[in-house]
Amino acid sequence: MKTSILTPKTLLAAMALAGGTVSLPVMAQAEQCETVRFAEVGWTDITTTTAFATEVLEALGYATSIDTVSVPIAYAGMRNNDFDVFLGNWMPSMASISDPYVERGEVDRLAANLEGAKYTLAVPQYVHDAGVTSIADLNEHAERFERSIHGIEAGNDGNEMIEQMIEDDAHDLSDWQVIDSSEAGMLSELRARVPDETWMVFLGWEPHPMNTNFDIAYLEGGDDYFGPNLGGATVYTNTRGGYTDECPNVGEFLNNLSFTLEMENQVMSALMDEGEDPREAARAYLQENDELLDEWLEGVTTRDGEDGTSAVRAALEK
Repeated sequence: MKTSILTPKTLLAAMALAGGTVSLPVMAQAEQCETVRFAEVGWTDITTTTAFATEVLEALGYATSIDTVSVPIAYAGMRNNDFDVFLGNWMPSMASISDPYVERGEVDRLAANLEGAKYTLAVPQYVHDAGVTSIADLNEHAERFERSIHGIEAGNDGNEMIEQMIEDDAHDLSDWQVIDSSEAGMLSELRARVPDETWMVFLGWEPHPMNTNFDIAYLEGGDDYFGPNLGGATVYTNTRGGYTDECPNVGEFLNNLSFTLEMENQVMSALMDEGEDPREAARAYLQENDELLDEWLEGVTTRDGEDGTSAVRAALEK
């Protein structure tokens, strides 16, 4: 079903029907939908998906903005109407952060944008080969791991789950610590340790180029914290509460938006290994795989009410 949106053309029609006037709420709604505000959390996979979304939305005639914040700030920002969209709701690992906002109606959880992801503790393959195949094996080798688990930025859901494991003394980890860092900092530490086969346990996930750039293995035993199947995850698109009702054309696009592990790994590698700009990498991928637009833009128009698929394809040819 094609969704109607408020555009300059439809506003003019509304003015004519209303005797030349349009109510302030209608005008405010049109202005509110003009710019789509993204929260981004500094993870390369979310940088990648946000780049895809902004590339398409700008080709449709919308303005976009991106602010890089922590996960808790992303959710507080959607509640406070500072952000409209967040593409990185990893579930179930992020449930403790996101669910309260969803249950209160402050954040809406839209369609899944990625299936088959995973998120749990990992080690270099040489550590796995030495017999550390489960989180339950870590404490037996506590000295070699310096009783440290390397995470990413403080306050993210993965670090919180590790901290909960430590607090619960799960697998005898009560005297261990989480090393707060960042995605880049954690991977830099891994890169420094691998040549000498120094031991390290860290927060790992897929999609991510770490899975091809390093020989790593995921640890069993984290089901109670990260979920089954090695932290098997589905990633959802979130918006501030009521956003898709206010801006249904953008909402249609966001509900259509989906990715694959292969495409995210490919573009993330371009960003991390080749230093490409996220928007340029996303644009190049879409130019080579523009059949994605048929799915993403089904029922979606430009901001002015024209055919969305044709407009984006034309923009990609420039």
